Amino acid sequence: MNRLRIRHITGYHYKGNVTASYNEARMLPASSDGQVVLHSHLAISPTSSQHHYVDYFGTRVAAFEQLDQHHELSLTADSLVELRPRGSSEGSISWDDLAVAVEKTVGSVENTVQTKLTAPPDEVAARAREFAAAAADPEAAAREICAWIYDEVQYMSGITGVHTTAAEAWAHKKGVCQDITHLALGALRSIGIPARYVSGYLHPSRDPQVGETIAGESHAWVEWFDGEWQGFDPTNMLEIRDRHVIVGRGRDYRDVPPLRGVYAGPSSSKLFVTVEITREA
Repeated sequence: MNRLRIRHITGYHYKGNVTASYNEARMLPASSDGQVVLHSHLAISPTSSQHHYVDYFGTRVAAFEQLDQHHELSLTADSLVELRPRGSSEGSISWDDLAVAVEKTVGSVENTVQTKLTAPPDEVAARAREFAAAAADPEAAAREICAWIYDEVQYMSGITGVHTTAAEAWAHKKGVCQDITHLALGALRSIGIPARYVSGYLHPSRDPQVGETIAGESHAWVEWFDGEWQGFDPTNMLEIRDRHVIVGRGRDYRDVPPLRGVYAGPSSSKLFVTVEITREA
């Protein structure tokens, strides 16, 4: 069991005064299977009132507006999360049973539909079909697909952005966790396995020391449905254990950005982000 304290600071520097802005933040985790949120708080500067709600996908959202002039918007999310062993899978169902199970819930049906960001290039879709044809069950195919993408795509920041599609990332054969997750989602959905995007945090150390604060970053991974939802980190080829903290789920990155909004003011702004993770127990 790990108890992690996470501080996530983000916001925008504007090149001039902003007269008004309207924003949504998805930066606070919720208690769920395998994690218990002991404390969470979102501070906004300049100070603003917040309206909190849970969105369609179950993610905590803080909506707020700034109606006074400001040249910087800064958010600090502090969370203390206890991570416990997640329930292990009871084994995958058959391909025929999966086809029947998918039709029973809206959540599984809607996560078989491709989005602009996840639509796989032909090569990826064709390879996914080969894995599906050779695999004994959907879970085996999903794991083979994730391993193949891990081997084919080099993790490298600065090549892609938040609007990069899976097809564009594949053309580079480089990207970050968002791109690798989009590729995995597209491949899984192309063979009928429902799959969803998960955003959160990953403690970067395999053996984190109590009391040590380490620079981290937001992270993304997949969950696929093979009778039950299973999480897997294709960027690092990791099971979702006690180093991953879930913040949100959706169809792709556009459903779970940490911060988004609109503003009236100068045409350019600069995003800043820092994440610090401390193991407390």
